[in-house]
Amino acid sequence: MKRLFLVVVAMLSMTMTFAENENTLSLNNAEAYDMTVNMNKLGQALELTKDQMEVVADIQKTFSSEMMFAAHYNGEERTKMVEKAIKKDLAYMNYVLSNSQYRRYVMLLNVTLLNRGLR
Repeated sequence: MKRLFLVVVAMLSMTMTFAENENTLSLNNAEAYDMTVNMNKLGQALELTKDQMEVVADIQKTFSSEMMFAAHYNGEERTKMVEKAIKKDLAYMNYVLSNSQYRRYVMLLNVTLLNRGLR
């Protein structure tokens, strides 16, 4: 009887551990899609003018919102939404930034996406 009770307790604790890990993984996964950045650091890295800084901040807010929205979807739908958000962000940034600034931005964005496991 004691063995049966211990087996049941062990099974319940393992089930709770697996469920806890799933919640932690989904939370960490959603955090990877948070693309908010320090605009002062981005401005310094890209050597933005004040006018560019305002426009880039608006573009970055939109991009961050779209990425967080994509985090709520699963599988193929999420991938499509992420790719769409990235393409839109790059198109807007290409319009606002000079060629050298745009190349640095693309490099920073690619590194960020790779580090977060999104590429």
